[in-house]
Amino acid sequence: MNSSNKNSCRNLFKKLCILPLQSPYIFSLLMFVVKNKDPFKMNSDIHSFNARCNHDLHIAVANLAVFQIGVQYSGIKVYNHLP
Repeated sequence: MNSSNKNSCRNLFKKLCILPLQSPYIFSLLMFVVKNKDPFKMNSDIHSFNARCNHDLHIAVANLAVFQIGVQYSGIKVYNHLP
């Protein structure tokens, strides 16, 4: 593409229609959650009161960092941040 080393890659990615490195991982996390939505519980299933985030998926309490970097935990967090 004849660009210098000091230029940002963002515009090159847009021109070439290439996703940045993090985007395919985030996309695969979201597809996992969407395809396997049945085992996950909604916040409305856990709480009986109305809350702002009733329609979000429930995130289990996790103290272990190994669980927090797992597919289920991080997939739910990314899914809940969707508009």
